[in-house]
Amino acid sequence: MLLPEDLVMVGYISGAYGINGWVRVKPYSADADALLNAKTWWLDKPDLHDVDVLQAKMHSGDVVAQLMGVVGRDAAELLKGAAVKIPRSHFPLLSNGEFYWVDLIGLEVENLQSECLGRVREMMDNGAHPILMVEALDNSESEKNAPEILIPFVDRFVKLVDLAAKKITVDWGLDY
Repeated sequence: MLLPEDLVMVGYISGAYGINGWVRVKPYSADADALLNAKTWWLDKPDLHDVDVLQAKMHSGDVVAQLMGVVGRDAAELLKGAAVKIPRSHFPLLSNGEFYWVDLIGLEVENLQSECLGRVREMMDNGAHPILMVEALDNSESEKNAPEILIPFVDRFVKLVDLAAKKITVDWGLDY
């Protein structure tokens, strides 16, 4: 089995959907385009393997899908908790000025005064808008106890995302 080098976790299987072996997936993206367009998913349960997607559609904010070889509700329930990954190269193309959350992870965050706030550790969605979870770069603290800065990912605070420079510029003070 040839494992793609650019696998990205895009959701997880939260359980079965119906009685015919469909699975319910909680996507990490509101529109779930990557999940809906990919013809092959990689699941990590029981071990990392690829599976063909026969059908996939949105249903109540989740993705429901019929997967090759998953027959019946019991088989679908066995996949509960499995991470769903797809190659980054299979993501749909974006318009200028758009990017995927996964592209922001690891970028350095600095404010308008050129002060380094840290690096993006994770993104989360609070319902109203996404939030940058920035891990402060303080060498005196252990990584576990490093302070975290939560910055709303909205135009008022995020001024520039420069993927080429691996940097996000924000209107955010060190003392917020």
